Amino acid sequence: MYAWNWEPGLLVGMAGQLIAYLLCTLGPLRRFFPGAGPPSALEVQLFILGWLSLFTALVSPIDTLAYYSLTMHMVQHIILTLIAPPLMLLGTPSWLFQPIARVPFAIPVGRFVTNPVFVFILFNAVFLAWHVPAYYNAALTSLPLHILEHIMFFGAATLSWWPIFSPMAELPRAHPLAQTAFLFFQSLPATILGALIAFAAEPLYPHYTTVPNPFGLTVLDDQQLAGLIMWVPASLVYFVVLTFVFIRWLNRDEREPEPYQATP
Repeated sequence: MYAWNWEPGLLVGMAGQLIAYLLCTLGPLRRFFPGAGPPSALEVQLFILGWLSLFTALVSPIDTLAYYSLTMHMVQHIILTLIAPPLMLLGTPSWLFQPIARVPFAIPVGRFVTNPVFVFILFNAVFLAWHVPAYYNAALTSLPLHILEHIMFFGAATLSWWPIFSPMAELPRAHPLAQTAFLFFQSLPATILGALIAFAAEPLYPHYTTVPNPFGLTVLDDQQLAGLIMWVPASLVYFVVLTFVFIRWLNRDEREPEPYQATP
């Protein structure tokens, strides 16, 4: 129940991701990227912190415990969507994306898929769909579906944080006021779903009625705690970032040119 997930494919993928980053930013592959320069120590630290968060969510006992506890599954989902993606985006130098930016039509397509309206719909469609009981239970009983779920969570979450933490001038961050509105609306689906789960009078996910709870909680107690975690900490992440963005905009230097693109 408290075992680590040493699945070879996962470990190879995780190791490959970190090694590729280090080779391209600090190693010999950096010379192949136009305009590349040494990344700042903060960038490297943020990326590694994000990678460690991802490793914790997928390899540590959190992954195993998520099979037995809805609460731990919610913790895992928060790490996959609200912690690892923004840290890894902040830790990625802009020049690392330049080869992709030079691909024909990459920038127009990128502007569409990182538009705040599109990523809001995409992320929340993915997030809410995988919490439908039928799909949720199917993912717990099928390894390929579980892998697909995590890939979709992480991919959609990365796009959802792009308007806030984009490292590319070609696909810039949204205007701070647009960021503030976006973050506020992003917090609503998790708040509503978390409240629905917390106040449900019956178990929503039958799988957890068939397995022992690692913390000795009843199925409903575990479900209520899971809903509260989705409701409060998840919303808090958005509001912390929202507050930082808004206060930073209020304190901006009026003589400083605005580096953001206005978002319709």
